[in-house]
Amino acid sequence: MPVVVSEGAILLENLRTAYVSESNGHARYEEFAAKADGEGLHGVACLFRAAAVAEHIHADNHRRILQQLSGETEFTPHPVTPGNTLENLRTAVAGEVFEVDTLYPSFLERARQCQDVPMERTFAWALEAEKAHARLFNEALARLELEDEESWITLADGFYVCPGCGYTIEPEHEADMCRVCDCPRSRFGVIR
Repeated sequence: MPVVVSEGAILLENLRTAYVSESNGHARYEEFAAKADGEGLHGVACLFRAAAVAEHIHADNHRRILQQLSGETEFTPHPVTPGNTLENLRTAVAGEVFEVDTLYPSFLERARQCQDVPMERTFAWALEAEKAHARLFNEALARLELEDEESWITLADGFYVCPGCGYTIEPEHEADMCRVCDCPRSRFGVIR
């Protein structure tokens, strides 16, 4: 007789998977930031730190819902062995693209089908932030591959991160509100 898994169990497992993924992303990007700083790529290090903060925000958003549903929030992070910054950027791009193209769209669709508004919101917010990360990591990768050391990749200029959803923007971005969760720009953290 086949085992029938409830929609609630699938949603809970999706949320746990997203929580673990974001928590591991946070740890990975912290290590990648230290490596980039050591290579004199301070702008890339700032981007990795900003993404680490955003991943932590996503993990916290997911964790809060997991706790409300009595889901498991204990986990052991995967060990991180950073390569050089070029390799780390390629790893980051691949991870973000997977989340944008595969992970979050499927989780978001399931949450919508089940009309689970809190999960739908946490997945949608994370998806939009991951799109920004993929774009920024791709830009940094292209500049590093072109050896464009006169660009922002060597400067510790910083990035802004929304405390509600983790959306990450460049310093020259002009918006007054987060385009994802409507948080005022004045509440964004500057990550250097």
